[in-house]
Amino acid sequence: MASSPQIYYGTLAILNAMASITERFGNRVRKLRLQSKMSQLELAQKAQLDLTTINEIENGNREPMLRTIWRIANALDVSLSKLFDF
Repeated sequence: MASSPQIYYGTLAILNAMASITERFGNRVRKLRLQSKMSQLELAQKAQLDLTTINEIENGNREPMLRTIWRIANALDVSLSKLFDF
């Protein structure tokens, strides 16, 4: 049975909103990292994450899990809420 156009376009709207949030979060991480005068490698090491993970998050290509977000916040010495202040 085919999906209705309303469901299809509703799903697209949700996916677009998620992509927007992912990009905005990545931009926020990059901004806070640069304010802290840290390289991506330094942030990755401090957060105990792979460099690729930090790069993909900052470029909006990865939706991080809560544990990863928590590690990034701690490494940047900011609250979780400050990471989402965009």
